[in-house]
Amino acid sequence: MAMKFLIIQTAFIGDVVLATSLVEKLKEDYPDSSIDFLLRKGNETLLTDHPLIGKVIVFDKKKGKYKNLFNLLSTIRKEKYDYVINVQRFFASGFLTACSGAKHTIGFNKNPLSFLFSQSVPHLISAGDTDQHEVKRNHALIETLTDASYAKPKLYPSPNDFQKVKQADAYSCIAPASVWFTKQWPTSKWIALIRRQPQHSKIFLLGAKGDIPLCEEIKEACPDQNVQILAGQLSFLESAALMKNALMNFVNDSAPLHFATAMNAPVAAMFCSTVPAFGFGPLSDASYVFETSEKLDCRPCGLHGYKACPKGHFKCADIDIDAVVSRIG
Repeated sequence: MAMKFLIIQTAFIGDVVLATSLVEKLKEDYPDSSIDFLLRKGNETLLTDHPLIGKVIVFDKKKGKYKNLFNLLSTIRKEKYDYVINVQRFFASGFLTACSGAKHTIGFNKNPLSFLFSQSVPHLISAGDTDQHEVKRNHALIETLTDASYAKPKLYPSPNDFQKVKQADAYSCIAPASVWFTKQWPTSKWIALIRRQPQHSKIFLLGAKGDIPLCEEIKEACPDQNVQILAGQLSFLESAALMKNALMNFVNDSAPLHFATAMNAPVAAMFCSTVPAFGFGPLSDASYVFETSEKLDCRPCGLHGYKACPKGHFKCADIDIDAVVSRIG
């Protein structure tokens, strides 16, 4: 049956990546359907030439937010969607969903306008030992349309993306930065990890332009290692392509972790103040999660992390280097 879907996810980079699992599942069950995707400005290049997505609709939240919101609503209503599926839990996305004119509107019950949706779904996050990954949470939005099995998220770098980052020799990638201080493994730890790698090993440091000073500090502390900085030089999809063929990708609980998942690339994730039980751990076939072995009554201290450790000691970042090296090799 041909259906017309709109998926709304206007949060951050990693959230958009994880929401692509909905695209994969809907296209699998409704191969003749058309699927559009609405996201925030700055994230649109994640979906460049995506083979399963028709239109990528961009919401500029920074300039003329409310004017753009009403312009978006006009665009959405003209498309006459069968289903609008809202992964976001805030008012603006709820407004677009409720007023979309779609035959069916679905979103999480934490959205303040969920009472206006055709269907609202519980959104539960636990800090305990649960197996409720974000991908599974999102899948609950379309379970009545499909079945109980979810699809993994996926990105689609182009052949040109792969060609640009093609390497003749084996290599690993490290994405050392995070927007949040308490989600970022300390610089000294990254330096210690690199120093434990064989000297001939090629290591690429990935990130945004703003991460270049951090990468330079790490590189300068490892003069005997083959470290190259690519932070600020690659697009999202070029970074994903590079990670795909890496021997290992070392990341924080941040967007590069989800790039690895979407490419089914090997990944080692360092969880400091947050915990995998929140639902944002790796899903790659070759996945490793590292946490402090110390039982801390302050961990996790928050879902998104903080600009500084609330306790002032940042003990949650004390992940044993020997454990990382011995487990991965």
